[in-house]
Amino acid sequence: MRSFNVLFLCTGNSARSVLAEAYLNAKGRDRFVAHSAGSHPTGKINPFVMELLQRNRIDTSGLRSKSWNEFAAAGAPPLDFVITVCDNAAGETCPFWPGQPITAHWGVQDPAAVQGTDNAKRKTGPQGLYRAFDENQLPARASDRKARSPHVENEAR
Repeated sequence: MRSFNVLFLCTGNSARSVLAEAYLNAKGRDRFVAHSAGSHPTGKINPFVMELLQRNRIDTSGLRSKSWNEFAAAGAPPLDFVITVCDNAAGETCPFWPGQPITAHWGVQDPAAVQGTDNAKRKTGPQGLYRAFDENQLPARASDRKARSPHVENEAR
């Protein structure tokens, strides 16, 4: 069975998009290959994200904050899905993505922007992200790729 390439986008690529990448690679490894990137990457991953992933025994090797330009360059993997997880990235003009991917927006609160205790910051990103995965089921079969829903917008380029 063919794997689907998924790119999760956020402005800083330090928390939400990295969580989504690691989570989908862990839970959907036979159907999906997840990546993440940012329009203005911070160059570092949020320490609460790394703590959460490690505590849940999700592989963190290879995770890094990177630019979305890496996925628009020659030789980049053809993308099946491009999903923005923050409102800022959803409003930006994106590069041309190879593979004519289906695009979607999953608005998830930024744990890096949460004011309050460290415990409150730890809970913000994962709760919103798990909800987004539950509400926006990624297709499991190639035939589902053409399906449209209120959550998924097919942008042929």
